[in-house]
Amino acid sequence: MVASLKDIRVVDISHVIAGPLCSYYLAQLGAEVIKIEKPGSGDVMRANKDASPTDIPTAFSGLNAGKKSLAIDIRTEEGAYAIRELAKNAHVFIENFRPGVVKKYGLDYESIKKINPKIVYCSISGYGQKGNWSTRGGYDQVIQALTGMMMMSGPEQSNEPIKVGFPVIDIAVGMLGALSVTSAIYRQEKYGIGQYIDTSLVQAALMLMYPFATDYLTDKKIAKRLGNKGYSGSPASDTFQCEDGWISTAANTPAQFRKMMSLLKLDEICTNAELLDLDAFNAVKEGFVVAKNPDLVKQKIQDALSGTSAEELELRLNEVGVPAAKVRTLSEFLDELLQGENVTTSFMTFEQANKTIKTAGLGFTLDEGDQLITTGTPILGQHNYELLKSIGINEDQITKMLAANLLK
Repeated sequence: MVASLKDIRVVDISHVIAGPLCSYYLAQLGAEVIKIEKPGSGDVMRANKDASPTDIPTAFSGLNAGKKSLAIDIRTEEGAYAIRELAKNAHVFIENFRPGVVKKYGLDYESIKKINPKIVYCSISGYGQKGNWSTRGGYDQVIQALTGMMMMSGPEQSNEPIKVGFPVIDIAVGMLGALSVTSAIYRQEKYGIGQYIDTSLVQAALMLMYPFATDYLTDKKIAKRLGNKGYSGSPASDTFQCEDGWISTAANTPAQFRKMMSLLKLDEICTNAELLDLDAFNAVKEGFVVAKNPDLVKQKIQDALSGTSAEELELRLNEVGVPAAKVRTLSEFLDELLQGENVTTSFMTFEQANKTIKTAGLGFTLDEGDQLITTGTPILGQHNYELLKSIGINEDQITKMLAANLLK
């Protein structure tokens, strides 16, 4: 079995989530990823300590497994020199500092390109590399506020901003970075030329809201806050309360809607012109269900579901072809996955000194196996000697760098 990115070397000076997730994908696909960290403390994610005494907490391990760690101060002449020497023979360089910061140390694209014209250089930032806002610090929740994402979440009638409950934009930009880097590696291998990549939290946010952004950019159509409704706007594409919790249903099309109404003994809704747009409902070319009185339709469905079991209804609706799921917590869902064979997953495990780290994997499976790389996450500076010697720095020089606190 040959890893997809075998023999690809990546120098990664990024930190926290977005950049490390980008290089995590590359590492898991076989690339040699050299993670550059601050001496002494390392990536800030190392500070999120678990109960066990370790500098490899679970969240950090999940983002950095399979990499090598070089703890060196890039702000010093010696540190920046070492990074440039590593970059001479690298295929990819990743950074996620504010625009202009790495240029001070000779680690910007133009500087690296001079010593390695074929380099694929990926910059991840909050707002992109140009523009009046480019030097602002970018954090997930701030970009959610800026881009309108907070105002698309939450109850339909509320004007209160609601944040998505996890760093969705950080994760998305890491994926965009990995996608763009792998495409640039192909270009590099095929044509022998490099690539500069500029991706940002703002761009990732727009991609996450892609259909709504496209509607506005093209037709000036303003997206309404949907609450727990589905994208289709169908009155039966929503979340309803049952006796044992909540259920989310997606009866988007007339065919799905008829099946759900039949199961709930609400067939009369399907012929009621005061409740539905029957021309659209009965059209030869099916679209989404359009309600004339969506609140009343929703109330009728809710009344029919009162006292029912969400768990049982999930099974019955799916059996007749209506997508539905009882609302679960993340922990409930993961426990269910671990107990059965309901979903094809790509769980991955890494052995650390103090525990086994289990992750959700890469989000896809490969025909030669779910996991290509099994090495765990390095301790801070674990590969200092190996990497520094590989670029010609001898024992005496390394000793002096240690004495000067340039290394861990």
